[in-house]
Amino acid sequence: MKKPQVVVVGRPNVGKSSLVNRLAGRRVAVVEEQRGVTRDRKAVEVEWRGVTFDVVDTGGWLAAGDTLEDKVSQQAEAALKSADLVLLVVDAATGPVEEDSTAARWVRLSKRPVLLVVNKVDDQQHEASSWEFLSLGVGDPFMVSAQHGRGAGDLLDRIVDDLGDQTVEEKDEDADGALRVAIVGRPNVGKSTLFNQLIGEERSVVHDMPGTTRDAIDTVVDTSAGLIRFIDTAGMRKRARTEAGLETYSVLRSLDALDRADIAILVIDATEGATGQDQRLAERISASGCPAIVILNKWELVLPDERDAILASVGDKLAFLGDAPVLKTTALSGKGVHRLWPALSTAALDYAKRVPTGALNRAIRDLQIKQPAPTGKIRYAVQGASEPPTFTLFVAGRLPSTYLRYVERSLREKFELGASPIRVRVRVE
Repeated sequence: MKKPQVVVVGRPNVGKSSLVNRLAGRRVAVVEEQRGVTRDRKAVEVEWRGVTFDVVDTGGWLAAGDTLEDKVSQQAEAALKSADLVLLVVDAATGPVEEDSTAARWVRLSKRPVLLVVNKVDDQQHEASSWEFLSLGVGDPFMVSAQHGRGAGDLLDRIVDDLGDQTVEEKDEDADGALRVAIVGRPNVGKSTLFNQLIGEERSVVHDMPGTTRDAIDTVVDTSAGLIRFIDTAGMRKRARTEAGLETYSVLRSLDALDRADIAILVIDATEGATGQDQRLAERISASGCPAIVILNKWELVLPDERDAILASVGDKLAFLGDAPVLKTTALSGKGVHRLWPALSTAALDYAKRVPTGALNRAIRDLQIKQPAPTGKIRYAVQGASEPPTFTLFVAGRLPSTYLRYVERSLREKFELGASPIRVRVRVE
């Protein structure tokens, strides 16, 4: 059963993301005292009184604005179409303004159940003034202070009561068995455009401005290869260029998305080739232990006589990613994106591969015959885990690190482990 959707809407800077964080009981949405921080839709699972529902954070809805603000408003409108309950958030500190009235009219036209939430009610004075919002025509005000937690529990009770029989029992987000794929890269390399091409819906805001995506956005897609959970992330900049506060939290969420991913897609701007920052991101992927797929986006913009040099830069700077496939795409038009599906399937199979103990020890015997270790000897080996494939070597004496790299390379070739990382552990007997 689909979880009920509680969609949080309102004009910019009324505390929608703070309210989402308070309802979730953890900091899951980026909050900053700055207009327009939230741009994408972000669904957060909330459990209360034994039932589970999604709270969907949206960007501030505006009647008119520039291209980016129009796209943010479209995201909010799209979220409203699937809402089972709408929380219209307003600001007690400012009182009703024209943008509140416009947002209220828009919510009424949607014909969705709505609960008027007056935020920033920190004292009795603000509580008394909250009744002014009756003029919006969407019911009695429900007063909270998202920052201090006042009224949060009562609001959750009211949400569960209003949802009624639509609520479902709590379920782990990973219980659907979906393959978790994180899309990472520097700002403005086309991650969100690729994300939208893959999911077939404009779920994440796309705009030609670095840093448009502020949160990690999850979408589960049913494909011929099974369920895939795509995680679109904020662009990760150099530390010196990361502003304190807003972008710091965005980067932390991107790193968290990478840590919980099964596969990472590293998107690179093909017109620039692999940069030092791309190299550092690739190192972070390698440290996370998940396989990587490299996407050279905007490939059609690269001049033919420059393409070999671009590919060479990728091979040189990202060599430690091993045999990670390098795909050339133009996400804006969708050209070449279809090649990602078989690459994901292969990477997933390699990541979960298990090698029979007999075959593994025959391979260990053969590689030692071909190239004996200068010191020490491998007596036998077992595969202790998968995701990634992890091999434990039981050794007499000690093996130099160069020989362990030879063992890793030989096992990768023998058992066709492709781009999957391999962990080799040694136990000295």
